[in-house]
Amino acid sequence: MQVSVGEERAPRGVVVIGGSVDFSGAPVLAANAAMRSGAEAVAVGLPRGVWGVAAKRLTGAASHPLPDDAKGRLTYHALEGAQVLLEEAAACLIGPGLGRSEGTQALVRALLRAADCPVVLDADGINALEGHIDRLDERRGRITVLTPHDVEFMRLSGSLPGPDRAASARAFAVAHRCVLVLKGHRTVTAFPDGETVVNETGNPGMATGGSGDVLAGVLLALLGEGLPARQAVPLGVDLHGRAGDVCAQELGEYGMLPSDLIAHLPLVRKEWMEQEGCRCGEHGLPRQ
Repeated sequence: MQVSVGEERAPRGVVVIGGSVDFSGAPVLAANAAMRSGAEAVAVGLPRGVWGVAAKRLTGAASHPLPDDAKGRLTYHALEGAQVLLEEAAACLIGPGLGRSEGTQALVRALLRAADCPVVLDADGINALEGHIDRLDERRGRITVLTPHDVEFMRLSGSLPGPDRAASARAFAVAHRCVLVLKGHRTVTAFPDGETVVNETGNPGMATGGSGDVLAGVLLALLGEGLPARQAVPLGVDLHGRAGDVCAQELGEYGMLPSDLIAHLPLVRKEWMEQEGCRCGEHGLPRQ
């Protein structure tokens, strides 16, 4: 598939819903990673109580204050405002830094029902499905990408991944018709038809708080470009790991920060495009 430089393209605007007083940085990392990964426009829905602080740290993204509770967490009353943001969204990310309360969990489940665009569910967005896996099953036919680490996977499935992590991820993805990214050493991406992809990039220096938020932002950007999930998700995992490997080469594995990963995303994206024979300004799609 080729797209001429001057050809009209589909909108690539994406949305992040997340944040709380305790974790105001998580949606910022995700949004900044999405911008650095090629998203043309990012809108971030944040609790009103942290909006001012978080907005100052966003790089090019638009911030929108939403109703929150006394502890600075989004509530179900944020649904209307969040739905407005989703009206024109090419993809959305729900969960980074959201925190856990009845209100946030009710909001996540309502957004899953309402969103027709591809959804990336991360962190406390995943945790909101504990005991409510039916809300995930309701999204059959729509693209839903979950990015759990082992403990979050246990909350979803009722058990930790077995020795064969690919088999565990595959069984969940097939049963619930979703795309599952089981994070960890050799991250596994599993698809609803049972196909799995094991990632070979990345290093132990990436095992730090905030790295998962960066990954979620990369996936959001690629899905927002219109890439099929089967291409976008393994590619996003790969690019995230490549950025970590470049950081490790330049800085060493000790002391790497999520912001370092974000800073290197344009470089690894550029290198991938050159390898695949992509043309600048063409959705990052390889020539076919």
